[in-house]
Amino acid sequence: MDPKTDFNKQEDKVDIKKFIFKMIGNWYWFALTISICLALAYYINRYSDPIYKVSASVLVKDKSNALVGGVESLVEDLGVMRRTQKREVENEIGILKSYTVSRRAIEELDFDISYFSIGRIRTPEIYKNSPFIVEIDTSHLQGYGQQIYVTLLSEEEYKLDMGESVKVSKKMKYGEWYTDKSFRFNIRLRKEDEYTQPTEVKYPSENYFIINNINALTNIYRGKLSVEATDKKSSILVLTVQGTVPQKEADFLNKLLDVYVNMGLEEKNQIAVNTVKFIDNQLFSIMDSLEMTETDLQNFRLNNKVVDLSYEGQNLFDKIEVMQSEKSLLMVKKEYLNYLLGYVEKKLDFSDVIAPSVMGINDPLLISIIEKIAQLYDEKKIYEVSSKTNDPGLEMINSKIRSTMNALKENLLNIVENNNFSLKNIEDRVARMNSEIQKLPVTEKQLIGFKRKFDLNNNIYTYLLQKRAEAEIVKASNIADSKVIDSAMPENAVSISPKKNLNFIIAFIIGFLIPLLVIILRDFFNDKIIERKDVEDNTKVPILGAVGHNNKESEQVVYNKPKSSIAESFRTLRTNLQYMSKGKEGSYTIGITSTISGEGKTFCAINLASIFAISSKKTVLLGLDLRKPKLHKELNISNEVGISTFLIGKSKYEDIIFPSENENLFFIASGPVPPNPAELIETPKMDELVARLQKDFDYVIMDTPPVALVTDGLLLTKYCDTNIFVIRQSYSSKSVLKFVNDLYEEKQMKNLCILINDVKAPTYYGYRTGYGYRYGYGYGYGYGYGYGYYDDDKKTPNLLTRLLIFLKFKK
Repeated sequence: MDPKTDFNKQEDKVDIKKFIFKMIGNWYWFALTISICLALAYYINRYSDPIYKVSASVLVKDKSNALVGGVESLVEDLGVMRRTQKREVENEIGILKSYTVSRRAIEELDFDISYFSIGRIRTPEIYKNSPFIVEIDTSHLQGYGQQIYVTLLSEEEYKLDMGESVKVSKKMKYGEWYTDKSFRFNIRLRKEDEYTQPTEVKYPSENYFIINNINALTNIYRGKLSVEATDKKSSILVLTVQGTVPQKEADFLNKLLDVYVNMGLEEKNQIAVNTVKFIDNQLFSIMDSLEMTETDLQNFRLNNKVVDLSYEGQNLFDKIEVMQSEKSLLMVKKEYLNYLLGYVEKKLDFSDVIAPSVMGINDPLLISIIEKIAQLYDEKKIYEVSSKTNDPGLEMINSKIRSTMNALKENLLNIVENNNFSLKNIEDRVARMNSEIQKLPVTEKQLIGFKRKFDLNNNIYTYLLQKRAEAEIVKASNIADSKVIDSAMPENAVSISPKKNLNFIIAFIIGFLIPLLVIILRDFFNDKIIERKDVEDNTKVPILGAVGHNNKESEQVVYNKPKSSIAESFRTLRTNLQYMSKGKEGSYTIGITSTISGEGKTFCAINLASIFAISSKKTVLLGLDLRKPKLHKELNISNEVGISTFLIGKSKYEDIIFPSENENLFFIASGPVPPNPAELIETPKMDELVARLQKDFDYVIMDTPPVALVTDGLLLTKYCDTNIFVIRQSYSSKSVLKFVNDLYEEKQMKNLCILINDVKAPTYYGYRTGYGYRYGYGYGYGYGYGYGYYDDDKKTPNLLTRLLIFLKFKK
């Protein structure tokens, strides 16, 4: 294996480990966000209005398939029947979801008014169980969709509140009518036997009701109604609807199926109904003639005392009666043909036309044309329900209807012409028979005339009664093409929202992802130096060491807290510098700089000088940041004299050196800010000052200006044996490392090295806050698992303290 590849894999593993450790180190944020999200999930599950799904199923029978046995199997194998059945099922789905069916269902239900009970958090709908009933005046204008608040005060009165179109707040008695321009209604208490379940009314009881717009309510239910086939090969449809009240949704589905089944049966019975209606009209017109001829026949027999005809007269009458019977059938046929021509001329719907066979017309071509037109009209109705206006299929059906209607009209005209010819033939035969009757005696001749008129009307009346009975039998024997398999039952309602377990799972995932994404995004967009590896990966400049975060008020941590972890980190720096100065005789000069101000170079310079002084090395600290002096503030010494006054010849060498509480540590302040710091640093007086200091002291520590802002720092590097570049964790940007690399590669600074300041290393890396890179991974040196080894050791702050630190309320 390639060593480089193996090394990269190891680095990837280290990065993954660090990321996992970082997540573990932020466990309190994960715990906090997960807890909040789980609490929100509990609130949603507890106080959201539950939504239930109610289902019902219906069997849609194939209306057009008459194939049975092997032929049916053969056609199904060819795929023809399956496509036809699929189209039939899709058409029925369109009918079930149509506005007409939903509107009829809602009109037959008690959905005009919705009642709601006002609770502390939820306001559920009360269906068929509200403590009061609203009776509206349907003849009066009603304001739809407005919430009308009703507070039941007692068994005698209630308080009415409205606040939208009409502002009303008044007490009213039950049964008292409220009337204004937008409403007219009264309210009464529900009787005990009107409750669907036992309910105790507590006073006062806050409720409100809404008067629903039937059109809007129909569209709402159409929108949430779902109709699907159980299988591609099946004609069983499953209807589902969702809502907050299972009983209400079940009532809607059951009523919808009732309307759907009844509409199918009504359509199927329409032909029989039209037939009965047509026959009733004919019976009404013939009844007067029948009664009149019957009366005339009876009166003639009574007046002339004639009971029966002679043999010759009876023979003639029998012949003419047969012809009259034929004529009556032809006349009925003529009325029916005129009825069909009226349908054609008015372009009426042929789906409910009377079949020719019902009226005794057995012309096969006429029957087939009418059946085809009726079928086309049925298809047109289905297309109009389930498709758009400009649907190509609908246009094709209209075209077929027009062409078939033309063929029907032509066929009807031919049949009418033949029927008229037959009528004329019968009338001619009757006329010849009448000439024979004229030879009979006058009384007998008159009797035959009365009897012939009576028998003609009687035959027509009897024939029509027979056909009416047949139509009624057909109507009674019809059954619906659709059958309800399972009615909707509220007991079988399925709760679909809120999904409690899923909500808790989602809440847990979101609660876990929020801090995870914050960590990822913070790392992705953060261009600051976070850890030592960021420095090691981006520069070849040696790392001298690291200094932990100072949470003390004083900058002189080494002197004030010699047993602190920060003091120990400066001891490590001192040791490393002693290795670097090994072999050098005389004084050793160290320059400390940074990229910009605020990275802690002055803090590092003060404590580095202190750590050398503690080891009995005579040390002097120079504040060479002449543009922005800070050293005198940290050490609480005067800045009236210093390096700037010495360089201009205003102060003597002895006057600018200030002693400290440590006999080996001395300070030189920057002095008043000069107008030309760079020019002063380049004067021979600066060379003289450094030379005398290197002669009088073991270590000379220079606190120089930031090299990225001014050139003063670079001018001072010639005096330094080692140059320390301070980088502050989570403060200095990674672009600083490119600047340091340029200085290192161009050798502008002698013995350049990096000091990482303000390290807040978490304990999960094996470090301790305040010490930098501590050994032992938290176990110390036998002093109780790491705590107590330094005098600034303390336990990990609790969650509240960490939260306050994060929110900047506590340091």
